[in-house]
Amino acid sequence: MATSQTPTRGYSATKDQLQTRLRRIEGQVRGIERMVEEDRYCIDVLTQISAIQAALDKVALGLLDGHVRHCVAEGAEEGKGDEMSTELMAAVGRLMRRG
Repeated sequence: MATSQTPTRGYSATKDQLQTRLRRIEGQVRGIERMVEEDRYCIDVLTQISAIQAALDKVALGLLDGHVRHCVAEGAEEGKGDEMSTELMAAVGRLMRRG
């Protein structure tokens, strides 16, 4: 019988923390929706949006860190260092292109 094994990702060790953080961010987004529904002051809504962006940035940096320490390092050992570095830099570029 063949067994299907889920690949280990760079964030596997901290998956529970990552999911908790993402659920917290999801709650913050719902909070902004309520603020808009309640016609709250624009600057207060923007402040909350800024907090969510900062939280997402922290998640992204954690994922990048895990990717470098696990996936890129593993790829380099397998002779795919250049390919993995190119992929990483493309991801960083996408994260930096905002507004």
